[in-house]
Amino acid sequence: MENQRLTQKALVGIDDRVITIGGDCAVDIPPIAAAYTRYGDALTVLWIDAHPDTYSPQTLPSGAFHGMVVRALLGDGPTGLTLEHPLAPHQVIITGERAGDASEHEYLAKTGLRRYGVDDLERALDGLRGPVYVHIDLDVLEPTIFGATCYPEPNGVQPQRLIDLISHVDDIIGAAITEHAPSSDDVNPGEAEVIRLLGAALTR
Repeated sequence: MENQRLTQKALVGIDDRVITIGGDCAVDIPPIAAAYTRYGDALTVLWIDAHPDTYSPQTLPSGAFHGMVVRALLGDGPTGLTLEHPLAPHQVIITGERAGDASEHEYLAKTGLRRYGVDDLERALDGLRGPVYVHIDLDVLEPTIFGATCYPEPNGVQPQRLIDLISHVDDIIGAAITEHAPSSDDVNPGEAEVIRLLGAALTR
């Protein structure tokens, strides 16, 4: 929670697009809160992730908050880590999702969140209007090509396809690229280039 507080403090007064690189999915909470303060109900969050991140503290025994972030965005998360002004379900679109447990899928069905998998990834852009905040968990990518993630899942999105998707999103007002987890300090040039191209697409 202290990291969240310090990030919120750093965001005060920034009147520009905020792009966060690194960390886990929880890094999105302060910039999305700031974006909501600025844009209100017009804001849409495009959540690109292999996992829906809709666990609750009761359904995730490990207590790892990065598995609860989408739920927290909707106001149903741990005290101190939930948006003061929650998003409505229609403000969040999940795409690239291909994992998650039964309790998460029950929650998605109950809330009516729009969610798409790998096969229909691009449908997330149907009718999408800005301002848009884009979350990218790198585990959405095919792990045989981009494997340095915390929770790789098979049958993912090809990097160029994801770059192309981002390139077609208009009015991006903020974004995060998260969950890069290389096993050593050695930089994989191919993976570094994917991150660079994603960043370029987000800031074009």
